[in-house]
Amino acid sequence: MTKEERLRKQMARLAEMKQAEEELHRRGYRYIAGVDEVGRGPLAGPVVTAAVVLPEDFDVPGVDDSKKLSPKRREELYDVIMDRALAVGIGQADHQVIDDINILQATKKAMGQAIEEADRALREACGSGIDFVLLDAVQLEGLAIPQHAMVKGDANVLAIAAASIIAKVTRDRMMVEYAEEYPWYAFESNKGYGTKAHYEGIREHGICPIHRRTFLKNII
Repeated sequence: MTKEERLRKQMARLAEMKQAEEELHRRGYRYIAGVDEVGRGPLAGPVVTAAVVLPEDFDVPGVDDSKKLSPKRREELYDVIMDRALAVGIGQADHQVIDDINILQATKKAMGQAIEEADRALREACGSGIDFVLLDAVQLEGLAIPQHAMVKGDANVLAIAAASIIAKVTRDRMMVEYAEEYPWYAFESNKGYGTKAHYEGIREHGICPIHRRTFLKNII
């Protein structure tokens, strides 16, 4: 595939991923936030969420589900999204919250934080708050803003995909920092997931303060 063919394919993909937001714009919703999470499955570290409001003329090709992108490409797109987005909010729930209220409720709590932060940023920048929220598969109880949960939203909706990139890069950077503090578990490479090196680190050194005890009931 030539460079031109690849670009045409990416632009067609971009147009396809903008359809959900464009339909909401036609219905009168102006500021639409995409929301996604990263880190529901790891044995250690927080779950991190992001809410992203993109401008209607966002035309950057290549934005996709963060899991489909290389680390280098995620970092590149992170910078572009942070520069071009109308508003970005980050939320997180640490290992203690996850152990206290379970991973699903912790994820929802972090999503609420991200939406609140993005809404504040949008009001400061544009004088108006978020009109509609698109989420990847999770419905938020009690959210005052209209919402819609979409299965595989991170792969099919531009704003949700953008949020997945912001959340992924944010959490990955956090886990690299944790690796310096707790160097026995290879957090810099596994980001807290249950790899062989991670389990070996637990067997040799025990758990560290950021491990999720409820995820390790068969080990500790």
